[in-house]
Amino acid sequence: MYAIVNIAGQQFKVAKDQHLFVHRLQGDEGASIEFDNVLLVEDGGKITVGAPTLKGATVSAKIVSHLKGDKVIVFKKKRRKGYKKKNGHRQYFTKIQISGISL
Repeated sequence: MYAIVNIAGQQFKVAKDQHLFVHRLQGDEGASIEFDNVLLVEDGGKITVGAPTLKGATVSAKIVSHLKGDKVIVFKKKRRKGYKKKNGHRQYFTKIQISGISL
């Protein structure tokens, strides 16, 4: 059984006991959260598609940890002008574990 769910503006294909890195969510570590923007559910070969979402379908998850991603270097340069800018960025993520999918 799997589902396609909208979490923080992105769509993810999730299954039970799967770990997932999503953009930073509100909540403490160990807290449980539910997502109700379920777009599709597959259960034993039977596919149910929402228009746009399924009514009453939820995906429950548990927040495992909050962390930061790898550093991305942004470097800008204009040749022969002496212009150089170096900047770094680390995205904030939340690691969640899917605990169940219910229709």
